[in-house]
Amino acid sequence: MSDLSDDLLSPAAASGSESLSVGETLKRLRETRGLTLPEVSARIKYSAVQLGYLESCDWSRLPEGVPLRGLVRNYTRFLGADTDALLRLLDQAVGSTRPTPVASSSLGTRRVVQQSDKNARGEPAHRTWAWLLLLLVLFAVAGVYAINRGWVPDEWLIFDWLKALRP
Repeated sequence: MSDLSDDLLSPAAASGSESLSVGETLKRLRETRGLTLPEVSARIKYSAVQLGYLESCDWSRLPEGVPLRGLVRNYTRFLGADTDALLRLLDQAVGSTRPTPVASSSLGTRRVVQQSDKNARGEPAHRTWAWLLLLLVLFAVAGVYAINRGWVPDEWLIFDWLKALRP
């Protein structure tokens, strides 16, 4: 099986003498393994329709950029082929699908809240710390009030400064 994938992804095939597209290569690899599109779809969790569009190189019906790159990467890994070679073929067919880094100079002096700075509900994560700080302050005030009222036994007051809070 690896001989066929090596033949399909060889430099001669990529350079044009046997110029196979990404879709044709994936389709041939799938067929040589005796797999159907629904079988592959069930394993890699992409719809059979999307895989069909990929095999027919219908780029207008597929996502662009990084999601397309992920689809090709997952499909290639499942088939046991050379992922890097197929991603190069993909980039030649549709242009670069690599993630584009964001230049920090274009952000200005303001810090942009990124997805990693957010909690599960999409709120900025610093709000969690604000709530924890508020609870800590409330417990401290309640503790001082309880000590001042005499509700806390003397044995619990192990520090002299806590005993000084008593009237």
